[in-house]
Amino acid sequence: IAVAAVSVLLAVATSAHADEGHGADQKGGAEHAPTGAGGNAGAQRLADGGVFMPKAVQRQIGIRTMPAEMRDLARSIELNGRVIADPNAGGRVPASQSGRIEPGPRGLPTLGQKVGKGEVLAYIKPVANAIELGNQRAQLAEITSQHALTGKRVTRLEALEGSVPQKEIDAARAEFASLAERKAAVGASLINREALAAPVSGVISASSVVTGQVVEAREVLFEIVDPQRLMVEALAYDALILADIAGASAALPRGASLPLAFVGGAQQLREQALPLVFRIKPPLPPLAVGQPLKVVAQTRRTLKGVALPLAALTRNGAGDTVVWVHASAEKFAARKVRFQALDGGRAAVIEGIAAGERVVTDGAAAIAQVR
Repeated sequence: IAVAAVSVLLAVATSAHADEGHGADQKGGAEHAPTGAGGNAGAQRLADGGVFMPKAVQRQIGIRTMPAEMRDLARSIELNGRVIADPNAGGRVPASQSGRIEPGPRGLPTLGQKVGKGEVLAYIKPVANAIELGNQRAQLAEITSQHALTGKRVTRLEALEGSVPQKEIDAARAEFASLAERKAAVGASLINREALAAPVSGVISASSVVTGQVVEAREVLFEIVDPQRLMVEALAYDALILADIAGASAALPRGASLPLAFVGGAQQLREQALPLVFRIKPPLPPLAVGQPLKVVAQTRRTLKGVALPLAALTRNGAGDTVVWVHASAEKFAARKVRFQALDGGRAAVIEGIAAGERVVTDGAAAIAQVR
């Protein structure tokens, strides 16, 4: 689609350029411009690998340049990372016992639903096999019988108050109260259900239950995250990095950069790597827990280079990384470069261009497509 769009722009600009007659733009590029059909000058690839592009086409494509400025830049390290939930703003809801799922007051929560801390999400009704259920019912029947007999004994002793020791009456009353509590506890175990409450406020990010599902103890049923409090975990393979990080950012699609603040790193290897944790600075763009990110950590060491946006870097036919330099009014030259990631949206070009050269920052991909 991009190639087709550029081709249309080139054709329109060439036609417009021909209608201008002998304007200033045509004169300025006459000595470099190849001759196309009908003698009209158009954007074309030159024999030396450069590109001739009339001013009209440059304006329509939106070519922008900036002078190359050599300066001291922070050395950076690229790390593989992923988005994680803030442990203080996210939580999991596991099953504390085996049982059958029943919906909460608002039904079972759905993905993306907002919930508040303490809100009941679902209930677990305990399930037991026939032997366990029979034992519980037998125990309940025995306790019920003892409770009834003890109640009658208390009634008789209270009728004889004054003729029997008071300690016997008090002991009977205590036994009667204890049996009542045991009866209630065993009876509740047969019919009661456990409420599963949200440990934090946020949105449901994962749910794996349906009504009537039987779950096992310790099985995670719901996960809750706060989308405005997320973090990034990256893996480093050099322990010296921990004391050398001065800043960090992550690269997002379309050249955007996500600023990060370094929180800390582990002191124990995990799969031969040290996990580093970064906090995402607000405002947060739409992100998903588990989303992979390329993290660029700036160190306190420096190097000499030219800071350019990532959009300025393109590839030539041989696969080399190049930038386009505005050699003259209507000519662009490709320069092979060596670069190092600077942050999520920029790169430090350390070899291939000279100070003062005007480098294309917007429209470099369109220039590279000219044939």
